[in-house]
Amino acid sequence: MKRTCNSITYLRISFLLVCICAASFCNGQLCLGSLGDPAVNITFGSGNTGNPGVTSPGYIYTTSSCPNDGYFTITNSTSGCFSNNWHTVSSDHTGNGAFMLVNASNQPGDFILTTVTGLCSNTTYEFAAWIMNVLVSPAGIMPNITFSIETPSGTILNQFNTGDISATALPLWTQYGFFFTTTAGNSSVVLRMTNNAPGGNGNDLALDDITFRPCGPVLNCTIQAGNNQINVCVNEQPDYIFTATASAGYLSPVFQWQVSTDSSATWRNIPGANSLMYQRSPAQAGDYWYRIIVAESGNQGVLACSINSNILKINVEPRPVISAGPDRFIIAGGNTVLAAQSNGGNLAFVWSPPDYLSNITILNPVASPDRDMTYTILATSQNGCKNTDEMQVKLVTGFFVPTAFTPNNNGKNDSWRIPFIDPSWGVTVSVYNRYGQIVYEHSGTTVNWNGNLNGVPQPSGIYVYLIRFTNGIPDVKGTLSLIR
Repeated sequence: MKRTCNSITYLRISFLLVCICAASFCNGQLCLGSLGDPAVNITFGSGNTGNPGVTSPGYIYTTSSCPNDGYFTITNSTSGCFSNNWHTVSSDHTGNGAFMLVNASNQPGDFILTTVTGLCSNTTYEFAAWIMNVLVSPAGIMPNITFSIETPSGTILNQFNTGDISATALPLWTQYGFFFTTTAGNSSVVLRMTNNAPGGNGNDLALDDITFRPCGPVLNCTIQAGNNQINVCVNEQPDYIFTATASAGYLSPVFQWQVSTDSSATWRNIPGANSLMYQRSPAQAGDYWYRIIVAESGNQGVLACSINSNILKINVEPRPVISAGPDRFIIAGGNTVLAAQSNGGNLAFVWSPPDYLSNITILNPVASPDRDMTYTILATSQNGCKNTDEMQVKLVTGFFVPTAFTPNNNGKNDSWRIPFIDPSWGVTVSVYNRYGQIVYEHSGTTVNWNGNLNGVPQPSGIYVYLIRFTNGIPDVKGTLSLIR
């Protein structure tokens, strides 16, 4: 986007107001405004590849995890180097990849000189890198690094010197960085890292995670009432209002709200959400991350030009899964165990009404009512989300077994059925012909014989049935007539 000199000066002054130097023993000038996602992120990969992703003039690659003077390697770890004069470094800065390990040459000089592309012109960036002095003894030569960001033509945009990086008793990654502003019409810079100390007796370092992130004004957002995180049950979600504030720094800012459902690993734009306020509607259960990004008009949609706000989080908790179980039948004077089921741990249960139940706070109480009852179970998760279900316990005065049926397919009395069998009774029903052969047998709650055996209609006659129980009810035996 074309800007006038006055516009560029205004922007740079505005950025400098928010990207104030934060000088300390380990950092140079780090952006105190808001940062974007890394436009460049040199992580050195995940293993010993020989390709650092940057140019190392005058240094030689080696596969050894203990490189000699003037050599470097890309490694996941290093240990036992030079009679344990180096730290044992078991992982890179983030713990899941590789890092660059450099043993300085005898003469001071550049050990990284590379062109960085893919930036945006007239944009302020934070440069940062993580460095470790791998030398154990404080008596050796300390690394002393100058970072320099230059235009392709050699103009220095900014630079920073770490001073001597002290030896530490334990391996310690430290981040160093500063900010710079690209020039008009130029989206590339040259990164120069110069080792100011000689090698030979120390000056050995590990380098990881070189990043260039756009830096801009302060961009902040909150959920209504000033919250940054809300936990809510899926069935209790209201509409939430997100509001954002942005300090001065853009001539024509373009805003975009984004959402992530994978712990902020990836983001997608919310269609139409382009103002400083966004109204979120209820969504299905899950964890949602939100942020707002901003770029200058003409650069919208280009992540290398955009800065991000802080992250808002809404955790939408699911309702607990609860089933009160099937309806139950009991014979007068008996009892039954309610067969409720739940999905998920740390649930609290309450049955209502409490009448005739052995314990109203467990999933499977014993019910012994003297009349028909409808019971409701309330399940509450540890997050306070609730769900209910109900079932019935029906009282039967006896066990009715039909004594005849007519399987002639006229729609009347075509099958032999026994009603009101409860699954807790453990019933097995067997029917025998006059030769003692079993012609029908079934275990469970649905007794429904159509008069066939293996698809062959059985003849009219008298058959014997035997009903066995496993819950202590005496067996029942009798005869039935099959009439065709």
